[in-house]
Amino acid sequence: MHRVVVVAYDGVVPFDLSVPVEVFGRARLADGGAAYQVRVCGATDEVRAGALGLRVPYDLSLLAEADTVVVPGMADLDTPLPEAVRAALAASPARLLSICTGAFVLAAAGRLDGRRVTTHWAAAAELARRYPSVSVDPDVLFVEDAPVLTSAGAAAGLDLCLHVVRRDHGAAVAVETARSCVMPLERAGGQAQFIAYEPPAPAGHSLEPLLAWLTDNLHRPLTLAEIAAYAMMSPRSLSRHFRDQTGTTPMRWLSRHRIRRAQHLLERSDQPVERIGELVGFTSPTAFRACFRQLVGVSPRDYRATFPPPARSPGEERRGAAWRDDLVRRRRPRRDGC
Repeated sequence: MHRVVVVAYDGVVPFDLSVPVEVFGRARLADGGAAYQVRVCGATDEVRAGALGLRVPYDLSLLAEADTVVVPGMADLDTPLPEAVRAALAASPARLLSICTGAFVLAAAGRLDGRRVTTHWAAAAELARRYPSVSVDPDVLFVEDAPVLTSAGAAAGLDLCLHVVRRDHGAAVAVETARSCVMPLERAGGQAQFIAYEPPAPAGHSLEPLLAWLTDNLHRPLTLAEIAAYAMMSPRSLSRHFRDQTGTTPMRWLSRHRIRRAQHLLERSDQPVERIGELVGFTSPTAFRACFRQLVGVSPRDYRATFPPPARSPGEERRGAAWRDDLVRRRRPRRDGC
C-alpha cells in the first residue's frame, strides 16, 4: 500500500494538515480497499497549531520509509524550522508535496532549488525573495515538478491531493474521492482569480507619478507612445526604466491593472461584461475576454459567477450609473492588446 506521511511541526496550519489526511484517507480502490496508508509524524509528541494543540503519534523516522511526504503550511513565515524536520526532509527519498506556505519549509530544506513552484499568492513574492534559486508562479493552483509538487493556499491543497490520487490510481478513484470530499475534481482557472486588487506603487518609487497617472487612466486605451509622451521619455527609454523598476513592460503592466480593475467591477457592479471591458479601456469585447482569461485563468462571466456582486439599493444604482456614464464619456477609441 502507498504510504503517505504528513509532517506536523509547531506553527503548522491545522486546515493544511487535515487536507491530506482527509483526501488520501478517503480514497478507495475499486475493491473498496484503502488506496493509501496515512500517518502523521513530527519531531515532538505534541505540536502547537494555532488555537489547537495536537498529539503526534509517529516520529520523523517515517519519512525514510514513506512513498509520499506532505508538508502543510506554516502560519508564521518567521517561525524557525526545527533542525530535525529540515534534516529529515532534506534526506527523504519520497515524493514531496507542500500545501500553501509549506513550500517555505521545503525550500528551507533545500528541496526546491532550481524548481518551478507555487504557494499562496500573498506569500509568493516573499518566497521568491528568500529563495532566489526557486522559480515561483503565483497564478496557479498547483505545480508538478517531479518529484516535488507544490500547491497554493488553503483549498488548493485539495486540488493537489486529488490530482495526486488521479495520477496514482486513475480518474475513477479520483472522481469518487472528490465526490466523498464534496469537491469538484478540477476547478476552473488558477489562483490568479483570487489575488487581491493591486494598489499603485508606494510613494518614493521613481515611476510613482506615472503609475498613479496610468491607474487614473485605465479607462483610456492608451498606446506606448502616449505613455512615453506623458513620461517625457522615448518609448525605448520608458520601456527600459519600466522593466528595471517593475519587472515588466508598460503595456503588460497596464493590461494587468486593467484586468484587476475589471475584477473589482465584476465583483461590485451588475454592469454587463462587455460594458466593464469598455470601462477599463478595451475597445473590443473579444480582446477583453481573451486578456481576462490569459491573466486570471477563467472567463469574466465565470469569474462573476464565483464572486457575484452584492444586491444594491436604488440610490446606489443611480450613483453607480452616473459614475460609469462619466467614464464612458471620457473614453477615446484606440487599439488595445494584452
